[in-house]
Amino acid sequence: MSRVGKRPIAMPQGVEVFIKESNIIVKGPKGELSESILHGIIVKEEDRNLILSYYNEETDKKKENMSAFHGLYRSLIANMVTGVSSGFEKILLIEGIGYKAGVSGNTLNMSLGFSHPINYQIPEGITIEADKKGTLIVRGINKQKVGQVAADIKNYKKVEPYKGKGIRYKDEIVRRKVGKAGAK
Repeated sequence: MSRVGKRPIAMPQGVEVFIKESNIIVKGPKGELSESILHGIIVKEEDRNLILSYYNEETDKKKENMSAFHGLYRSLIANMVTGVSSGFEKILLIEGIGYKAGVSGNTLNMSLGFSHPINYQIPEGITIEADKKGTLIVRGINKQKVGQVAADIKNYKKVEPYKGKGIRYKDEIVRRKVGKAGAK
């Protein structure tokens, strides 16, 4: 049995879970998320905790190769519960002279040293805040979507190792290289 999958998922106040045959719907103060579950994974609610287990329908015994999916679905459901209760956020820093970003409506407008501005359409369910200091905050209830949007924005201008210009995560460490003068 998966070590991750064995742990129960605690349900905070204000979060409701609806378990249907192969679907789980999680509703909370920030919104609603749903996920389809692989056949053989069982989700039960006991005393404001969700407990996951698995079985093999043919032999009705526990099946060892379902262990990986057991842990995966436990993590997915735990992320859904966290997302609808408190949400997720990624903080990006834009560094460089003349590099800036602003949000207008449903579009993120960035000037990153190219000959043209970059206009990124913000997906539904995601909010982006930009300030004058070059900080972007990507927020949402779906952890996968928040991470993907942050990665897409970061890929527009990767951090170069000599001056450190580009877009990086707040907690990312960029290894700086020594230029020609330092190589002697």
